[in-house]
Amino acid sequence: MSVTEQIRAAFMPTGRLRASINVGNPILARRDGPAGAAGVSIDLARELARRLGVALELLVLPSAGESVEAVAGEQADFGFFAIDPKRGEQIAFTAPYVIIEGAYLVRQDTPFTDRDQVDREGVSVMVGKGSAYDLYLTRELRHARIERAPTSPAVVQTFLEQGSDVAAGVRQQLEADAARLGGLRLLDGHFMLIRQAMGLPKSRGAAAHAFLAAFVEEMKASGFVAEALARHGIAGAAVAGPGQSVES
Repeated sequence: MSVTEQIRAAFMPTGRLRASINVGNPILARRDGPAGAAGVSIDLARELARRLGVALELLVLPSAGESVEAVAGEQADFGFFAIDPKRGEQIAFTAPYVIIEGAYLVRQDTPFTDRDQVDREGVSVMVGKGSAYDLYLTRELRHARIERAPTSPAVVQTFLEQGSDVAAGVRQQLEADAARLGGLRLLDGHFMLIRQAMGLPKSRGAAAHAFLAAFVEEMKASGFVAEALARHGIAGAAVAGPGQSVES
């Protein structure tokens, strides 16, 4: 990939390269020290900065919604998000680099046996505010009532405190919470596949978007993403296929 001054200027109009990092999704990033973060997203951000030949600043945020707002409002130059049409109104996404599952968690003694039983009148579903599965379930559920925790990591605790019927989230986070708290179980299967991609403000133009899209394809094809997942001990997340479209 050829790096021109025009590409650098598009990525960093303020003279600094700022990455929006969501530590609400432990598959991709986690806090590492008072102001830092570590994970697959940070590895990709640092490699992009190296390719551009510039220093990197991390804007570490607790939730997906805040991370999206930072890029959409151009307080950050790029970020890492689940692809969603609502977010796509302001953010230009690459193809996904990682696919993870959105799953349902319930109490052991609940009558739910199948995920298709969730969308019923009188059922409450707890989600992380502004998360990809919040956006998706808000569109897709016709009968169940959506309730919102402040962040994705707080979903299960808020679900228990408020007496919700179902908690929705990233499978690995729910599995970890179920193992830690006990008395909980996941319903079989997934209600959505969460396609994690990189994105930048649409205002940065087609050339910058094409550069970022090519970068993601190279990171998948070279094994960089798979190696990062292994290095950070992430199980259950699949590297997206080469050339996979945003819509697929």
